[in-house]
Amino acid sequence: MKTHLKNLSLLLILIMAGCKKNVAEQESWQHPNVLFINVDDMNGWGPKDLYKEVRTPYLDKLRDQSVNFTNAVCASPVCVPSRAAFFSGVAPHKTGVYYNGSDPWRRSDILAKVESMPECFKRNGYETFGRGKIFHSKLQDGREEAMFDNRPIYKGGFGPFAEEGFWVGGKSQFQSVKAWEGPDSDFPDVNNSDAAIEFLQQAHDSAFFCYLGFWRQHTPYTAPKRFFDLYDASDVHLPVSYKEGDLEDIPLIGRALVDSLDLFGESLERRHETFKQMIRGYLATTSFADWSVGRVIDALDASAYSKNTIVIVASDNGYHMGEKEKWQKGTLWELSAYSPLLIRLPNGKSMELDQTVSLMDIYPTLIDYCRLRKPEHKIDGESLLKYIENPKLKSSPSIMTYGEGFVSVGDGHYRYIQYPDGSSELYDHRVDPFEWDNVTNDPNNQKIIMRLKKEIPKEFARSLGGRTEENNRMINTRESEYKSNPKNTKYLVQI
Repeated sequence: MKTHLKNLSLLLILIMAGCKKNVAEQESWQHPNVLFINVDDMNGWGPKDLYKEVRTPYLDKLRDQSVNFTNAVCASPVCVPSRAAFFSGVAPHKTGVYYNGSDPWRRSDILAKVESMPECFKRNGYETFGRGKIFHSKLQDGREEAMFDNRPIYKGGFGPFAEEGFWVGGKSQFQSVKAWEGPDSDFPDVNNSDAAIEFLQQAHDSAFFCYLGFWRQHTPYTAPKRFFDLYDASDVHLPVSYKEGDLEDIPLIGRALVDSLDLFGESLERRHETFKQMIRGYLATTSFADWSVGRVIDALDASAYSKNTIVIVASDNGYHMGEKEKWQKGTLWELSAYSPLLIRLPNGKSMELDQTVSLMDIYPTLIDYCRLRKPEHKIDGESLLKYIENPKLKSSPSIMTYGEGFVSVGDGHYRYIQYPDGSSELYDHRVDPFEWDNVTNDPNNQKIIMRLKKEIPKEFARSLGGRTEENNRMINTRESEYKSNPKNTKYLVQI
């Protein structure tokens, strides 16, 4: 009996020593791990304190621990092209990937050849794990295996959807607003979080790259009931950035990117009530996404990898909630452009940086910080380490495109928008943060416009086609034909 107890004690000592050794080895790895979490359609309500009532305790905590880039923008203001850009590091104006439905990884000759972010990590000896909403488009045969070690990388979808009685405004299940009383497991985000947590709890022989893509806050606005209970319907109000009649100084071609809010009610009063319903749903899904992010980061912090893991939380694009008569995204304004970007580093450095940066900068930043051998193709983004190491360093303007000749340039102070017909918009964010007053025709601003116009690409790759967010209509794949008849905006919604 004594011999048995002695052997058991020895075994426990060896196990504990092995655990300590595993932790020590993890902390001494030269290459840090990466946990990259992407939430869908998150605007600045939480990260920039633009809607005071929103409750995001986990992201608030993470923001206090991270480098918060308050002027980060997406390369294109919708899911597929934005993800194609930050996963490849190649700008949309070079690939022609401007819209959802463009099937970029199978149709673009450039994306077929570049080394994507997960492929780069895998080539450098990392274990790669992906789950949830990642590219939001299909890959070539064999490409998934070249990117990730696990199968399958895609799991779930936009649901659960509510029954028709809970469709608010238009006639689509995507406009569901419902407090969900079924189990949490009805939501793909919960199941994918469980898978990521299980991955983080496992022992790993090498550094890892873990990408987790959430479907929320994308529509439908269904979330577990407890998140709706955080917001009393009587307390919900329109956002401070909302202004009635805010399209009056917008060029016609810019208005063509806007879906009319008439479908949310014919009268202004009815429209506002409908939007308050949708805002409550958006607030609930925001808090749901926050909880999902928190679960995974808490699991990381409780693991052996907490001290040697870079955490990135970002959104793929911005989001309108009625401003400029627009719902969702797909415009060239700040509300579609701004994408939350938080980077928590192992050294614990935290700060707010107001340099204008792009989501395409994530790839080169990770290459630098993880000391990876670079891919052969040219990456359009730039490493953000220089701003983290020198917060006073000035940045160059960042651009966003949404079609051939549709471009938005921001430098933190101004946003300049130019359309293919030569019409334009200019906003001074220091006096007009919500872009209510288009001052492009003010003669005193011409030097500013000329400076920002220098950032506009000289050439735009031919579009691979797809659909605009404006009522999800398919568009012509030959947008360049517009130049022969610049007053015709119907090409935007042409089959």
